[in-house]
Amino acid sequence: MAPSVPDAYRECRALARSHYENFPVASNLLPRRMRDPVAAIYVFARRADDLADEGRADNEQRLAALDAMAEALDAAAGGRPADNALWSALSDAIPRFGLPLQRFHDLLSAFRQDVTQQRFDTFDDLRDYARRSADPVGRLLLHLADQATTDNIADSDRICTGLQLINFLQDLHQDFIERDRLYIPHADLTAFGVSEARLRTGVGDADIDALIAHQIERAGAWLHAGRHLPGRLPGRFGLEIRLIVRGGWRIVERLRAAKPGRPFARPRLGPADRGWIARGLLPGPILGGARPPRIDIE
Repeated sequence: MAPSVPDAYRECRALARSHYENFPVASNLLPRRMRDPVAAIYVFARRADDLADEGRADNEQRLAALDAMAEALDAAAGGRPADNALWSALSDAIPRFGLPLQRFHDLLSAFRQDVTQQRFDTFDDLRDYARRSADPVGRLLLHLADQATTDNIADSDRICTGLQLINFLQDLHQDFIERDRLYIPHADLTAFGVSEARLRTGVGDADIDALIAHQIERAGAWLHAGRHLPGRLPGRFGLEIRLIVRGGWRIVERLRAAKPGRPFARPRLGPADRGWIARGLLPGPILGGARPPRIDIE
């Protein structure tokens, strides 16, 4: 028997809070009515990501498990949730908030791609992946807040892709060295004269430093391009997204400031950084005083 909806949401909140990944889970800034469905969305994405990456299953088993998630998702959306907290929660949230089912399937599509594809030829290929791995989360949040206008979706996509690109840079060592998955397009490696073998050493040189700097500026450009979204969102939800954008931007600044020759450097935000992010709650330009990116995505 499936758990009750309140029990299902309670379990999703507990699962969401137990994980380290950046996500607006149960933030006190979020309107209360959004917190439970946000936790359920997070658990869905986390579970699918773990199926694609964690454990010792082979690729065939991983893909089968993701296909089973897709079937369970469709059943939950149709009012037939499996005996599991996640599906009970989504069976309530999807119809109640009018959440587009395709966005969940987009996420599953990206996780299937993680199983089968470890390299990207061009940035357009990488952008297509981010369109399915990151952008759906922002779109689902907009639907939860009843703010899914054309302009808001466009800026949300820019922010989510920017955050995804930032995450690739933070996780470069884990993805490339531990999982043999590289989210720097082959075209960029060629343009900067960097081979995978040189990058794998973890020791930067002028070419590698220039390659990484380009990835940082491009990630910042996508995030910067969506910076007007929070100002169009109401109340606490707008403040939440404002802090997310500032948090992403602070990581961009820390990546920019990393010592040369350390392509795998992962910046850590300290109290001063968190203070800067929190000042986003005050009136004023969202990224006032920040040096804009050196490239333009448009």
